[in-house]
Amino acid sequence: MQNEFSRTELLIRNDGIEKLANSRVAVFGIGGVGGYTVEALVRSGVGSIDLIDDDKICLTNLNRQIYATRKTIGKYKVDVAEERILDINPNAKVTKFKTFFTPETTGEFDFSKYDYIVDAIDTVVGKLELIECSKKAGVPIISSMGAGNKLHPEMFEVADISKTSVCPLAKVIRQELKKRGIKKVKVVYSKEPPIKPVIQTDEVSSKRQIPGSIAFVPSAVGLIIAGEVVRDLIAYKF
Repeated sequence: MQNEFSRTELLIRNDGIEKLANSRVAVFGIGGVGGYTVEALVRSGVGSIDLIDDDKICLTNLNRQIYATRKTIGKYKVDVAEERILDINPNAKVTKFKTFFTPETTGEFDFSKYDYIVDAIDTVVGKLELIECSKKAGVPIISSMGAGNKLHPEMFEVADISKTSVCPLAKVIRQELKKRGIKKVKVVYSKEPPIKPVIQTDEVSSKRQIPGSIAFVPSAVGLIIAGEVVRDLIAYKF
């Protein structure tokens, strides 16, 4: 009997489908990268998804974020994501947190409940805290490094943080994790040198430069991450 995951089952068999259906994945940050990660995880059959993001959709999200349309501007990303997820798989269990993840908000989460954690947030402090929490809980995590100011999605690769180079964000994370005694973290990063934005918009303050971004880069990173999560969850070996 055919269902929405019949084509997927041809590749990962029934036991793979069951593992995904019984898995719970937390995606921290559901913007350009995380939104596409969630999309692919749901369409792959992951049964339980936790969405963590306190942001609302704005006009400048339209160029790259899957949940951003003219109709969704002003709405919370987690609310729009939940509606889309349930349109794809009504049986999916969605848990939402309208939370900006920091060391101060860590207590809102029981990391031991997750089978996998996706780090698609923007701040260094948040990334480090999330990686530390996942390690303490013994839960696998994959972390997105810098996807802004890049134009070549084909240059992104999966590696351990210790093997990264060129990417400025990966360098900072690598150094900070070393101080914390954390040696191994799976990341997605690129050796493409960041492009300096040509035009500064009114979003740019004197203290922080907003990175440029384009439709096909964060989406590619998000899909790469989803692929890693799915294959790890089902222990893909064939």
